Amino acid sequence: MQNVSVSRGHAAPVELAEHSLRWRVQEIDYAGIDHDQVRDDENLFYLLVGASFIETGSDTYTRNLVAHYAGYPEVAEWLAHHWEPEELQHGAALKRYVQTVWPAFDWEPAYASFFEEYGRLCQVEELQPDRRLEMVARCVVETGTTAYYQTLGELAREPVLRDLLERIRTDEVQHYKHFLGYFRQLHGEHPVSRASIARVLYARLQELRDSDSDVALRHVWAFRGRMFPEGACDFDEISKRMYRLVSTRLPADQAIRMLLKPMSLPHHLERIVQKPLSKLALRVMGP
Repeated sequence: MQNVSVSRGHAAPVELAEHSLRWRVQEIDYAGIDHDQVRDDENLFYLLVGASFIETGSDTYTRNLVAHYAGYPEVAEWLAHHWEPEELQHGAALKRYVQTVWPAFDWEPAYASFFEEYGRLCQVEELQPDRRLEMVARCVVETGTTAYYQTLGELAREPVLRDLLERIRTDEVQHYKHFLGYFRQLHGEHPVSRASIARVLYARLQELRDSDSDVALRHVWAFRGRMFPEGACDFDEISKRMYRLVSTRLPADQAIRMLLKPMSLPHHLERIVQKPLSKLALRVMGP
């Protein structure tokens, strides 16, 4: 993101601004879905439903971040007027796709069960006290979601789904750029050490494996009903399968390039560390 201005002050009340959206759910051709290419794909079912849960619950996380950056009105305004509406739209679009392809899945009670647990995890206390380092943590999360949706797009054969996933992936890339821009502005005013940045990068990367997606997957499994009777026999099997499926296809090199941006390493050093860090990322995210 270019020319980011982050000033201290009092945050004004914020409301959702749908006009900020780059695209609309109504633009997705749900009527044109080729059901034969996706209805029997157990893997995509779990991955898409889980993603729809997490994205739909993003307003809770946004409120925490808005409060955390209340002293930085430009950041709070972007979070509430741009980031939150786009994340919620991701959830709505994925939910509609799931309900269109798998109408037998009772999405609402499954999501309610998920959110009862997930909501307890979304606490302000979980954020980095240092606002600069929380922006670094946000960069890690957006790197992970960008890689996740790119991976899902490569797994998907159905054209409408591929279009939807590419729209979401593009949004996530833009979110990453915004968080990186805000970090650089805050860091430029009051620098933080590379060692501190590296610790947050590594800690947040480790948390990705056992955080939101694991909670979502357990609730999808619990409410699957009679779907895929010939599929996974227990949750441990489906959990390992999902992590193996995603981790072995993650665009690790691209993700590491994104993760290293907050470090502002010299170009030659960045090239040296990129390959070993890619291997480390795959081990952390692997099954």
